[in-house]
Amino acid sequence: MANGVKFNENYPTITKSQELYARAEKLIPCGTQMLAKGTQQHIKGVAPIYLERGKGSRVWDVDGNEFVDLTMGMGPASLGYCYDRVDNAIKEQLSRGINFTLLNKVELEVAEILNEIIPVAERVRFSKTGADSTSAAIRLARAHTRRDKVVCCGYHGWHDWYIGKTNRNRGIPKAVQELTHKISYNDLDQVKAALDGDVACLIMEPVVFEAPNDGYLEAVKELCHANGTLLIFDEIWTGFRIDIGGAGKYFGVTPDLATFSKACANGMPISILAGRAEVMNTLEDEDVFFFTTFGGETLSLTATRETLLEMKEKDVQAVVSKKCGRLRDGYNKIARDLDMNYTKCQGLDYRTMVSYDAGDAANPLEMKSLVQQELIKRGVLWTGFHHVSFSHTDADVDYVLEAYADALPVLKAAMDAGDVGGALRGEAVHAVFRNLGIGQH
Repeated sequence: MANGVKFNENYPTITKSQELYARAEKLIPCGTQMLAKGTQQHIKGVAPIYLERGKGSRVWDVDGNEFVDLTMGMGPASLGYCYDRVDNAIKEQLSRGINFTLLNKVELEVAEILNEIIPVAERVRFSKTGADSTSAAIRLARAHTRRDKVVCCGYHGWHDWYIGKTNRNRGIPKAVQELTHKISYNDLDQVKAALDGDVACLIMEPVVFEAPNDGYLEAVKELCHANGTLLIFDEIWTGFRIDIGGAGKYFGVTPDLATFSKACANGMPISILAGRAEVMNTLEDEDVFFFTTFGGETLSLTATRETLLEMKEKDVQAVVSKKCGRLRDGYNKIARDLDMNYTKCQGLDYRTMVSYDAGDAANPLEMKSLVQQELIKRGVLWTGFHHVSFSHTDADVDYVLEAYADALPVLKAAMDAGDVGGALRGEAVHAVFRNLGIGQH
């Protein structure tokens, strides 16, 4: 019998998942399209590998096991799985067509909504993935300023200009790597040192899990503009989670360009490049090119329209933040009560992350894996993040906190025994990047 969302006696049976994965390993490099979804990020031998369906905050794997999902597709399912308003609109548009020879009015409808809710969205363009739009922003900034160098702060996708500065940089020409410089968050001295006369733009996640120091974002903008450098906010994560108008609106700092993707279409593939008209108009120059066949694909744009309208009408961000904040604060209380000073949950209410650090006493990935293992047994699918959707209920939050209260003592016992690895029933999770400093994406 498949496990449910309860304190199950046994760990879930994942036979069908394992059979499918054995086939996939022969055909798909790393077995997955996104590392964060693959077996590297879930304790191998215990965690399900293939999900079959979802509804609201719940998912079911191919073996029939049910889970409360705290990852939600790594962020896109912002309203919840199979959300009726969005899915019904997609079905209606599907009956009329997906991609046409000419434009479709839904492109304009979404652009008008974005122009209304996002301060920087004087003009907008659409693509399919976050990396598409961040790379388009880099090209646009270089074209507009007629400069080559890029300064970055955070995680910005798989394209050459950024990934060349990580440990996963094989295949990226050194000449490309040398044009990008990485800086740390909340360090204005690094910003000042990085800016010179050939820096086209500074692209940054406006916030990840560490809140900006007072005046930090304002100072970054001022330093950039004094140098003739464009400021780009990568809002792939923050957009439509922290605020309906993005982090730029939330913090009161309007960049020159901003990019959005994950949360805006409840799972459908779309990304957005938005910016000041003066900068965005550079895309109309004959020697600048950013066009794509599927930028005007109607199903994703329809999903975006309905998702954003639902968020606006129901104040989704406030509802989600309250529940996500409860998870953070509840986790930290459980850890404090158990004297587990080597784990904490951090981040602003919109998105939080659990971390582990016991120095040389234990491997943090093994510590995380043990908690993940015990949560899986209790019907909670978790990768260390709280990506709360609008469909998560107060009862879901209560249950997850009960599961934490039951799982964390298992970690504490293993730590006290000095053998976290020995408590694992499978292979520990791996790090996606080394020394990225901002968690996995």
